[in-house]
Amino acid sequence: MASNTSAIIAWGSGEDGQLGIGNNEEREWVCAIKALDSQSVRSVVAGSRNSLAICHDGKLFTWGWNQRGTLGHPPETKTENIPSQVKALASVKIVQAAIGGWHCLAVDDQGRAYAWGGNEYGQCGEEPERKDDSGRLLRRDIMIPQRCAPKFVVRQVAAGGTHSVVLTRDGHVWTWGQPWPPGDIKQISVPVRVLGLENVRLIAVGAFHNLALQEDGTLLAWGNNEYGQLGTGDTQPRSHPVVVHGLSGLTLVDIAAGGWHSTALTDDGEVYGWGRGEHGRLGFGDNDKSSKMVPQRVHLLAGEDIVQVSCGGTHSVALTRDGRMFSFGRGDHGRLGYGRKVTTGQPMEVPINIPPPQNVSEGAAEGSWIAKLVACGGRHTLAIVEWKTNESKQ
Repeated sequence: MASNTSAIIAWGSGEDGQLGIGNNEEREWVCAIKALDSQSVRSVVAGSRNSLAICHDGKLFTWGWNQRGTLGHPPETKTENIPSQVKALASVKIVQAAIGGWHCLAVDDQGRAYAWGGNEYGQCGEEPERKDDSGRLLRRDIMIPQRCAPKFVVRQVAAGGTHSVVLTRDGHVWTWGQPWPPGDIKQISVPVRVLGLENVRLIAVGAFHNLALQEDGTLLAWGNNEYGQLGTGDTQPRSHPVVVHGLSGLTLVDIAAGGWHSTALTDDGEVYGWGRGEHGRLGFGDNDKSSKMVPQRVHLLAGEDIVQVSCGGTHSVALTRDGRMFSFGRGDHGRLGYGRKVTTGQPMEVPINIPPPQNVSEGAAEGSWIAKLVACGGRHTLAIVEWKTNESKQ
């Protein structure tokens, strides 16, 4: 994919610079992140107040809120509204990354994991505090990315509000930090294996809940469950993985976790949602904003052939095979991307109205942008789009 026919777009809240467009204004329509035009971006991640992009050559760019070192370099200012490269990782090839509440994780092509940002619960894999010479405790944010979970060959990293989860290449899942809201459980900065999981293919982590999809198609969940986000039919938290109800007989190909809600995607493009339903973030229509204790099919997306769902804090976006995006959930700050700040559980298409690439030939100027990947954050969304000429659509 040549970088000259793709673009990175953003919309929603910009108050922390998380849109990467050079100012801190919000956008209720999509806009292009021009600073990334010269890069060939393979994936984007949106956090609660931050964003990152990973390039095909392994370079990592970050932008947004930086008070805790979340951008991977010491904060000169609290927020940065233009993407900048994480220099400390320039010598390795980053292939995947995650943003938690205020910490980040990344993994390189060798399976080495890195962490940086807020560390008060040990979520960066480092003892959260140390004493200075006078015996006072110092909180230790990690400003510069450093290795974490060094004993493991990592396939995927995922970050929660105050904890971290990694999937290793042998299909096991390990976690550290504080997996529950403060006070419930002692934080730990050393990885602990999550028992009861084998041959895991994919993990997804919300604020305080976790999902793991095994190779045999079984979906398991653990963690907090106050809105039914574990899909167990109740609101009891689980410290060990349990099977998510109501998905047997389905072939699951992808999972996603928002702050307090969850989704699963089947091989025939159907979406199932569960957990917190407030603001319509599950996509069950305007009248039904209640939480769901077990997965239910999102009928309003039926027949759209969905290939990816991303869940944010209070909104979600579904991506179709032909490159259209449907957003639903909380509408303020423009986070639904179609010019109306109305909160709705009704999925609506996000128009990609940005100019065509500058260097397209005369014949290729007739075309449209199609989305390839979407990433929802706390109050903003990022996506990778590609220019398709009308001839190439035939």
